[in-house]
Amino acid sequence: MIHAPRVRSMTNGDTVMASAEIEAPPERIFEALVGEEIGQWWGSADTERMVDWSADLRVGGHWTAIVRTAEGTDLPASGEFLEIEVPRRIVQTRAYAWDHPTLGRRQTTVTWLLQPTARGTRLTICHGGFAGLHEAAAEHAEGWARVLAWLQAHVEAGRLAAA
Repeated sequence: MIHAPRVRSMTNGDTVMASAEIEAPPERIFEALVGEEIGQWWGSADTERMVDWSADLRVGGHWTAIVRTAEGTDLPASGEFLEIEVPRRIVQTRAYAWDHPTLGRRQTTVTWLLQPTARGTRLTICHGGFAGLHEAAAEHAEGWARVLAWLQAHVEAGRLAAA
């Protein structure tokens, strides 16, 4: 039997789509995305780690994050929550507070969709706002695939430990 990949990402050059099948309910995934545990799963020692996260989880509320690279460089980002439907949907703006080499400080929009499935949740990310910046879109498609794989491994490891 051939199994489809559980994490996928792609871009058309303007928008990034990434998706993962995670064996946990949407409520669990939602909490992992917005709660304090984000620092436990976002990153790896050889790439980057989330070292600071704060969120005023309401429409119009702001969020900030700092990701630290393996080399020790802090990369801050922030945005505003535009839509929140617990535990099904989050729409937020996102902009780097540093000069990203392919995106600069351009504001983009990230939508997180959590759909219940027979085995857990299909988490889909739609990240728009890359018009004209195809290299940035391709780079972010790769990045979202890594992020979803980290989240998937974290949540499913906790599920197995709790069993």
